Amino acid sequence: MCCEGSGTHLIYPPCATGEKLPVILSRDEVSRIIQVTENIKHRDVLMLTYSAGLRLHEVKSLKLSDIDSARMMVRVVQSKGDKDRYTILSPLALKMLREYWNRYRPGVWLFETPGKAMADRTAQLIFKHSLQKAGIKKAASFHTLRHSFATHLMEQGVSLPIIQQLLGHSSLKTTSGYLHVQQYSVDAVKSPLDTLSL
Repeated sequence: MCCEGSGTHLIYPPCATGEKLPVILSRDEVSRIIQVTENIKHRDVLMLTYSAGLRLHEVKSLKLSDIDSARMMVRVVQSKGDKDRYTILSPLALKMLREYWNRYRPGVWLFETPGKAMADRTAQLIFKHSLQKAGIKKAASFHTLRHSFATHLMEQGVSLPIIQQLLGHSSLKTTSGYLHVQQYSVDAVKSPLDTLSL
């Protein structure tokens, strides 16, 4: 994937001829998708994915122990490229996760069906159903939540190196030259979920 947008919204290097820009949801569209999702578990899958910029296999593989409420971070284990990382935990997402836990009392996996991690197909269907229910016609996929997270952080003024760190990217040409000589703190980063009107 090469680009997230144009102008000040650019997150990836300019696209080569023939490559396509990813679909991005507006903040209002993300709000609508979450609001029409009535099932608590399904809602929290979408909220956590967007609020932390997770890939599908990352959110479905989360364990209860990966939610670090003391540090307000989400631990992502063995992500793409077999690398672990931390990303931000939204206060609003944490509040909703606690409601979900009180109702469902999951065992090992945060989102399980029973005794095992949620299937990819299940998560994809949750998103597709909520997208349709929200009346959004964009050709969006579950991964669009991650693209939207990155773009909305950029719009909030978060620097590219921090966005790269949160997403777990290792080869963004526009930012990799800075990452190897400087360290960045993500303590002050606010999840875009907490800027929505829910």
